[in-house]
Amino acid sequence: MTEETDWDVVIIGAGPAGLSAALNLARARRRTLVLDSNRPRNSATFHSHGFLSRDGISPLELRKLGREELEAYPYAAYEKSLVTSVEPGFTVIHGNGVARARSILIATGLREVLPALPTLRAYYGTSIHSCMECDAYEYSDRPLALIGETDDLAERALLLAQWSRDLIVFTNGAAVVTEADEARLTALGVRVERRTIEDVVGDRNGLTGVVLSDGETVPRVAAFVRPRYEPTLDFLAPLAVERDADQLIAVDPSGRASVAGVYAVGDVTPPGPQQLIVAAGHGGHVAAVINRDLIG
Repeated sequence: MTEETDWDVVIIGAGPAGLSAALNLARARRRTLVLDSNRPRNSATFHSHGFLSRDGISPLELRKLGREELEAYPYAAYEKSLVTSVEPGFTVIHGNGVARARSILIATGLREVLPALPTLRAYYGTSIHSCMECDAYEYSDRPLALIGETDDLAERALLLAQWSRDLIVFTNGAAVVTEADEARLTALGVRVERRTIEDVVGDRNGLTGVVLSDGETVPRVAAFVRPRYEPTLDFLAPLAVERDADQLIAVDPSGRASVAGVYAVGDVTPPGPQQLIVAAGHGGHVAAVINRDLIG
C-alpha cells in the first residue's frame, strides 16, 4: 500500500498527454505521481504515425519509453494502479493505496465503442482502424470502407477521400448521410451504401470485405470505423467537475477545469480524440500552467 501526503501533482492517466505533462513537471522539480490503469484504447494498434522522430512506433512502446524517461527523475513516480475516487481536498484513492496532492491532472483519455459487428475486433488495429490521420496513408488509393452511424459520417468520408477515392461509406442502415451529402460524395466517386451490415470478413492477411445483411459481400482491403467515444470518469464524481454535452471535461484554454486545482488534458477534453503528438503537446502546455499556478 502506498501512502503519500506531499505530491505537488497527481496525474491520472499515462498516455502521451499525461506522460508529457509529468515529464515537464518533474523537470520543474514538482513532486509528481502518475497513476495509470494500463488499459489504453489504442493497445490493439501495432503502429502509430505522425509523432516526430517516432513515426511508426508501437503506441505501447511509446508509452514504455515515456515512463522510462519520467522515472529517471527523482521528483517523479509511476504506479500501475486504478483510481477509484478523487475526494475533496485532492485525496486520491487507488488500487495501491492513497495519495494526496496540491493539484490533480486528468489525462485518462476515452473508451471506444465500436460498431457491433461480430468479427470487427479480429481485424481492429491491423486492417481496421479508427484514426484516419494516423493510418490512412498506408492504404492510399486502395479499396476502403468507412463504417459508422454518427452524424459526422459524411464529413469523415470527405476527409478519408483525400487518401482514396475508391471508398464506400457504410451507414449500417442509419439515416446519418443526407441526400445533399451523398451527392457531394458521389461527385468525388465515393459510394454510399445504406443497407445494414451483417459482419466483416477476412483472412490471415487482413480484411477482405464487408458482408451486408442480404448476403452480399463487398470487397474491401481495409476499413475505418467511426466509434462513439465515452469518458470513464466515475472516480471524479465527488468533485463535481463541469462537463460539456459530450461528457468531456470542460476546460479553459490553459487546461483548468471548473474546480480550482483540477486540470484536464488530452482526449478527455474537447474536442475529443486527437493524434498522439497533439496530446503530448497539450500535456506540455498544461504542465507549464500547473507549475505557474502552484507558485501562486
